[in-house]
Amino acid sequence: MTASSRRAARPRVGIVAAAGSGERLGADVPKALVDCGGQRLFTWSVEALAAVCDRVIVAVPPDLRLEIREAALEQIAGGSSRSASVREAVRSAPDAAVYVVQDAARPLLSAELVEACCEQVEAGWDGAVAAAPVSDTIKAVDGDGRVVETLDRSRLWAIQTPQAFDGAALRAALEVDDRTLAAATDDAALVEARGGSITIVPAPAENIKVTTRADLAFAELLLAPRVER
Repeated sequence: MTASSRRAARPRVGIVAAAGSGERLGADVPKALVDCGGQRLFTWSVEALAAVCDRVIVAVPPDLRLEIREAALEQIAGGSSRSASVREAVRSAPDAAVYVVQDAARPLLSAELVEACCEQVEAGWDGAVAAAPVSDTIKAVDGDGRVVETLDRSRLWAIQTPQAFDGAALRAALEVDDRTLAAATDDAALVEARGGSITIVPAPAENIKVTTRADLAFAELLLAPRVER
């Protein structure tokens, strides 16, 4: 089976979670619309997803309608939380075999990382998530700030996006109440809660998340070689 025929048989849908505010960036527009390297922040993720997925859907703030210049892109109104926004996107593409969820705030996404996550799902995992090994010492503390445990960091990974999921597994995991969705720190946690199998895919060091102005400046520095091409 060729790659194109496999894709036709198992369609992939990319979802960009772009409904967050730009509050911590000090921006007067939603974070996804902040300029980064000469284009809107979320479009970097769209480009990488479009190279691997059959459709790309961006979940935007409910009161916002984007002027779409990217031919491969569709948009839907996001929900009351990040996972609620993902659920809306999933409902708009109910027949996908694989979903790839990506934070708009990670502009250094590569098509290669997306493909690696998809391949793990297509090999039988319910989910495959980009991750980096924890290098700092991690301690658990109580409500008073007293250290109660030092965790073994050799088993700890910081989870990022992209996160790829088997279509049926993610659809089932998202059909929970809004409170559960709002409490979920990522979509993989919802799949795990239903007994789904999740594996990690090591992410490159440059797969950073833009949260502050310093992050944005660093991301633009890392993106410069792509801009110049």
